[in-house]
Amino acid sequence: MSEGEDSPVTVGGGGVSERQWYVSNLESTVSGGDTPTDSPGSPANTTNIHTSNEYMELDEPEMLDEKKALLEEFERKRRARMIHVTTDDSEVKQQLRQLGEPICLFGEGPADRRNRLKEILSRLGEDALKKTGAGQQEADTPEHDQQRPEETWYHEGPQSLKEARMFIVNYSIPHARARLKKEHLDYQVPEATRTARRQEVQNKLRSFGLLGSQNADTRPVCYCSFSPNGKLLATSSWSGLVKLWKVHNCLEERTFRGHNCYVDCVEWHPSATLSMEPTALNLVSSGRDGSVQLWSLNGEEPLGELPTLEARVSRVRFHPSGRFLGACVHDNSWRLWDLEIQEEVLFQEGHSKPVYCLAFQNDGSLCATGGMDASGRIWDLRTGRCVMFLSGHQNPVLAIDWSPDGYHLVTGSEDNTARVWDVRQRRCIYIIPAHTGIVTGARYDRLGGQYIVTCSYDGSVRLWCHGSFQAMRALEGHGQKVMGVDVSPTDGIIATCSFDRTFKIWGPD
Repeated sequence: MSEGEDSPVTVGGGGVSERQWYVSNLESTVSGGDTPTDSPGSPANTTNIHTSNEYMELDEPEMLDEKKALLEEFERKRRARMIHVTTDDSEVKQQLRQLGEPICLFGEGPADRRNRLKEILSRLGEDALKKTGAGQQEADTPEHDQQRPEETWYHEGPQSLKEARMFIVNYSIPHARARLKKEHLDYQVPEATRTARRQEVQNKLRSFGLLGSQNADTRPVCYCSFSPNGKLLATSSWSGLVKLWKVHNCLEERTFRGHNCYVDCVEWHPSATLSMEPTALNLVSSGRDGSVQLWSLNGEEPLGELPTLEARVSRVRFHPSGRFLGACVHDNSWRLWDLEIQEEVLFQEGHSKPVYCLAFQNDGSLCATGGMDASGRIWDLRTGRCVMFLSGHQNPVLAIDWSPDGYHLVTGSEDNTARVWDVRQRRCIYIIPAHTGIVTGARYDRLGGQYIVTCSYDGSVRLWCHGSFQAMRALEGHGQKVMGVDVSPTDGIIATCSFDRTFKIWGPD
């Protein structure tokens, strides 16, 4: 090896692996002298690092702003993906209108409209709707109204309303006295006797079966009602016809023609087929076009018609006195007509959505209403005030009925349940998981209130013992949805009507 060649210098010892250091004489490239050779342990030589007067230029302010805007856009899109908005297109349009945005763009579908709402909320913030709604409500509400708590609105009635209330007071007090006297006598019956009666009723319910069936119309039959003497059954259907049937043989007695739309309800006068003349007012029916027609038992044409309302009339009921007629109207109100003077004496609001059903207490002092707002209300007809709220259902209330005892009532709802309420305790005392479909009807036994009958879109009719609320019997025979049910006031047999265009009579075998 010559002197000019690099020679390896071996450094080792202490059991450490040998490492070779290559030492070379580096010729200085820097003017002004030689560069000493590095030796082991000396600081590293930095003369081979490139030095220059050139500097890296930083981004211009415009570039920084562009990148910042791009990052913000990415973040906004991420927030938009995380925002949850309703899938109901009508609600999406309402929220867009609330934000001051066009509710529809050219060629825009529901999904595009929903995405646009998300984009807007991602820019304005998720609480923009709350702020906008609060501000709009504050702007639209006068200062004196903002300080007033929410309350039921009472309309000023005519002078005849005062007279009607006085009539109801004079009617209800003696009937309430008679009811309480009867309850006092029943309470004095020995417990063993009362238990035996309950067992007898339960055995009777378990023996219920199909007694008769009839094709009632060419369209679905939506309502049925027994006459006060229990011998006739009235049905209404989507064909616009009201028909009377003999209960014992299910044969048609008479057909009433007058409606040009679906007939939602038909009800009997409390004295019809008992003391009322056949030529007088015996029946009333209501249609979806807002018409309410009055019928006798003789002719096929209506005796008269109440002033047509601008909204659907889903249910009508006679007051127990027979003088007044209550009607549920889909303008969020219910009405009370005085049939003697042929005048509307009460226009009552209180529900936030259409009123669907109503029922009068047997004394005639209270009226219960159920609405599409999933709630019910009890009104004192003597004072006009709402005395109790029925809150608990999750979906619209479609059926309501009073027990003969005067302080229990049952409601049926689209949430597939029936609820039993106690007016004295002012609360729901039991929730009946009644059906697997919408509960369209709920009725108390008219003789003693010892059982409840419910019907549903699941095609079944069920009997429940009042008090224990046990399921006594399930009646199945309709091929489709059961739309209405009623209990005879004389012998307790049951009538049901269905979407399959038939009505059926049920009773003990």
